[in-house]
Amino acid sequence: MTKLQSEFKKIDNILYEDAGTNGANDYMAQMSWILFLKYLDDLEDTRKHEAVFAGKEYTPLFKDEFQWGSWAAQKRADNSPDISARQTGQDLIDFVNQKLFPYLKEFKNPALPPNSLLYKIGEVFGEFTNKIVSGRNLREVIDIIDLLEFKTQEELDDLSVLYEDRLKLLGGAGRSGEYYTPRPLIQAIVKAIDPQLGKTIYDGAAGSAGFLTESYAYLRDKAKTPSELKFLKENTFFGKNKKPEPYLLGTMNMILHGIESPNMIHGNTLSEDTHDIQERDRYDYILANPPFGGAEHAEVQRNFTIKSRATENLFMQHFMKKMRVGAEAAIVIKNTFLINETNGATGSIRKELLENFNLHTILDLPSGVFSATGSTGVKTVVLFFRKGEPTKNIFYYQLNVGRNLGKTFPLNADDMVDFLEKYTSRQDSKNSWTVPVDSLDIAEPDLSVTNPNVEDVVKLKSPNEILEDIKKIDDDIVAILNSLKVDANN
Repeated sequence: MTKLQSEFKKIDNILYEDAGTNGANDYMAQMSWILFLKYLDDLEDTRKHEAVFAGKEYTPLFKDEFQWGSWAAQKRADNSPDISARQTGQDLIDFVNQKLFPYLKEFKNPALPPNSLLYKIGEVFGEFTNKIVSGRNLREVIDIIDLLEFKTQEELDDLSVLYEDRLKLLGGAGRSGEYYTPRPLIQAIVKAIDPQLGKTIYDGAAGSAGFLTESYAYLRDKAKTPSELKFLKENTFFGKNKKPEPYLLGTMNMILHGIESPNMIHGNTLSEDTHDIQERDRYDYILANPPFGGAEHAEVQRNFTIKSRATENLFMQHFMKKMRVGAEAAIVIKNTFLINETNGATGSIRKELLENFNLHTILDLPSGVFSATGSTGVKTVVLFFRKGEPTKNIFYYQLNVGRNLGKTFPLNADDMVDFLEKYTSRQDSKNSWTVPVDSLDIAEPDLSVTNPNVEDVVKLKSPNEILEDIKKIDDDIVAILNSLKVDANN
């Protein structure tokens, strides 16, 4: 792993010097498309050997001119690098920009199945351009990546771990509440949900595909037959990303974990009309950390029964509609979802959640969970719910890790052990308790986290109580002003 880290650092230094790349996002994206092509070359090599062993002919993915060994890493007969044959400088840049990328984009062809590897190649290269302007720099990056191999599961695992570490360094993605979800949290959620082979898993806000790749890692060793492994790789995981950068990075991350042709779609999840969702469009598990704090315009809001500008409210409705009866979901969301807009959109969604879904668990996260990835200190919760039965009891767990989370002390797997134990046992403790739904006001459901086992906790007032207090203060001020007027007149 140390050698891989060193090689990635070399690539960073090279791209730092290039006039066309600017910052970690560019470095990651440019490294990714080159890694993608090297992965495809190793995949082809593996498939070629399998075909020979089976006595079959093998048809390469690309024409000779565009195969990795023809333009990127030419070799002599003894497999040593043929330095004299390798393009560099402006010739290399011209080939990549004017020939390679246009050729690869053509694979996004309606004649090809959308879930085929070739179509996926066309989608990926249809979204990106080569930003490296120096042919010398591009040659150096290619030469480093050519030394990496993707031929064994161990090699893929090592590379995928490092790739995930690099994605983590990107932290938050910006203004729309898109944040890298810490892997210990994702792993704990996957363990709690315990997805089963033969089922489908969906993330409509996939980002770097953390929920999908961790679910794959959880299920991979359970696939015992070729048919089970085929279904796991080809028909289990589905994701969608609105922006091109996370689309490429999420796709690459899935590939590096061993999912050769990811079912990752580039598009706005919220543009799907929830009124038109059919049974064939639904999934068995939905795991997601959707953007929050963003806003959508009226055209998008028409796709939902409960209108709201807040992206978190729209995503919640989308996920609820995309669940099959009996499906399980775990959604990371701002804790304000539990109490905001008692008589508004958020309150209406909460009410539907309680009436038509079993909101069986709420995991309350400390504010530093996301600041540890360089993104945000916002307070969040994880909602665990099942479709097709009303909520009777809600099990709350308040995660207390005993330290201030941040970059120096990030969330780790040990922090989640007690939660996983209590999630299974439903046992009350100083950090966990159960609230019967019949103790709540279903007409105006307040699901806020109030730990009854912690002494001297100041109960926060509801929005209505705060408004009543403000009105009383206003009335008192008016009375005082009127009294002063009377005194002045006297």
